Amino acid sequence: MPATAIVSYDGTDNDADALTLARVLGEAGARLLLAYVLHSAQAPDVDAGRKLLRRGAEILDQPSAETRLIAHPSTSEGLRQLAAREAAQLLVFGSAYRTPLGRVVPQASTQRLLDGGATAIAIAPAAYDAREIRTIGLLAELDDVAAIDTAHALASHFAAAVTDHGHGVDLLIVGSRPQARTGTTLLCAQTEGAIFEATAPVLVTTRGVALDFHTELYLA
Repeated sequence: MPATAIVSYDGTDNDADALTLARVLGEAGARLLLAYVLHSAQAPDVDAGRKLLRRGAEILDQPSAETRLIAHPSTSEGLRQLAAREAAQLLVFGSAYRTPLGRVVPQASTQRLLDGGATAIAIAPAAYDAREIRTIGLLAELDDVAAIDTAHALASHFAAAVTDHGHGVDLLIVGSRPQARTGTTLLCAQTEGAIFEATAPVLVTTRGVALDFHTELYLA
């Protein structure tokens, strides 16, 4: 099955960037689900949440896209539970509020999920313009087959080149530390710094689990 990607969307400009990145990943074969985490299950809030998700699906240019409305006091925990129920391999976010244009800054909920979370994480830059993906940066250990295979699968789809640096690329793939448990994310200080310096979307893979975009995989 292709990778299922849950897109966190709350109607803000930065979460519209997440929709733009999701469209790119959808073109590569990911199954997309739009999700909004409510902090109240009262009827007016539920109705507003449903309208918001319908608007997000229209922006995504997929009016019939699957949507999920979750009631949970914690955005990160609500998304974590939804990902487990849907067997999702990827969560897609926009950058934090007030992130400088063209830069990547994880939201607080994103940061919590990067610390030992059980899904890969993709983060769009603020005001993401979805330029053509011609170069994919790969920052990973030499034995990180999951990150390597994910990068080369996407490179195969986009006819892109893979490079071992994060500057001037159109997409940055970051692997998790060797100390991470299989199937979880865990960053080192160097890769955390690379994310904050990125000017392209960032995709952090879990340790040992490549994302399946139904493209030919490079065998490391």
